[in-house]
Formats: sequence, C-alpha cells, structure tokens
Amino acid sequence: MTQKRKVFFSFHEKDSEARDRLVEVLSDKIIDKSVHQDDIEDFHLKTETVQQRIRDEHVAESEVTVVLIGRCTWKRKHVDREIHSSLRDTPHNPRNGVIGILLNSHFNYDQTSVESRSIPPRVADNLHGPNAYARIYKWPKKTLTRKFLRWIGEALERKSVNPSTRNRTLFSENQKGRCSQGWQLERGYPRRLPFAE
Repeated sequence: MTQKRKVFFSFHEKDSEARDRLVEVLSDKIIDKSVHQDDIEDFHLKTETVQQRIRDEHVAESEVTVVLIGRCTWKRKHVDREIHSSLRDTPHNPRNGVIGILLNSHFNYDQTSVESRSIPPRVADNLHGPNAYARIYKWPKKTLTRKFLRWIGEALERKSVNPSTRNRTLFSENQKGRCSQGWQLERGYPRRLPFAE
C-alpha cells in the first residue's frame, strides 16, 4: 500500500472549489492538512497569532505545499505567509516541498509561460535557475490523479535543494491593485517563467 502524503493547500478563498476537488479525487492518496473555515474560530485574533497557529498546526504537519494560483492569489497576505512558512527549515517546522498549480481561471492559463508578477512572489522566486526549488504546472484537463501524485513525488525529491528567500518582507496586508497588474518586478527578474510538464 502506498503511503498517503500530507499536503497543505494554500489558496485564495475564491478558489476553494479547486482544493475541494483535489481532496475529493485524491482522498485515498493524500491527507489534507490545509486550513478549513472552522479550524480557527476566533476571528478577533491578531494576524500574527493566526499565522502562528497555521504554521504550527497545519504547515508543520505537512510534507508538501500546493499553491493553487488563480487570478488574485498573488495579492493574499495569508498565501504569502503560508509559502514563507513552507520554505523555512526549523526543528519545529521542517521545510516543505512546494509546487504551484495555475488554475484555468488565471489569465495566463492558455499560454506557454506565466508572467512572474501574476503569481505569488515567493513561488516565482523559486521557479528559475538550474536547481529551482519549486515547479509550476497548469491544472490538468485529464489524468489529474496521476499527474498530481507525480508532482508531489518530485517536490519531495527537491527538498534537499536550498530554496530562495530573497529577503522579502512578509505581506502585512493584502496587496492593492488590479489582479492582472501583479507585483513590481525587480530589475533583472525574469518577466516570464515556463510551466513544468
């Protein structure tokens, strides 16, 4: 019997149906460690406290973080912090493998590459170079289970590579601007990034 993999899904709440679909299709292959709406019931908690609980109670118990990337995912402070927690390697919170899955609602879905500024910065940081830590894939139109399990396996194999941190400041709030505008690229940063197969 194949070992079930512990997966943390990071996503914009508008894209929760994609997470629900993956969990349903892969229920006998993965253990969903992502945050559900009723997991943190006290809405009066400070952002830092919520993030600490997410890191300690969800991310730390998973092996791979799957970032589901829709049109506005790059703007979300919780997504930024979840990816940051996933890339850290500490005794209490070992590093996760990281993959991004571009959803078909994203404006680059039908293209051969993705605009760097249109995906979460911490994912983009880890997609280029000969020893890239992360990969980005398109939501598959068929063979979802087989492809997803292969992607998770490959992400686990890359955990020995050191991820890029680029000394980015954590988002203190959701980013402003149009979803299609994206974040500001630094000089020399690749404008587009290829999809993995």
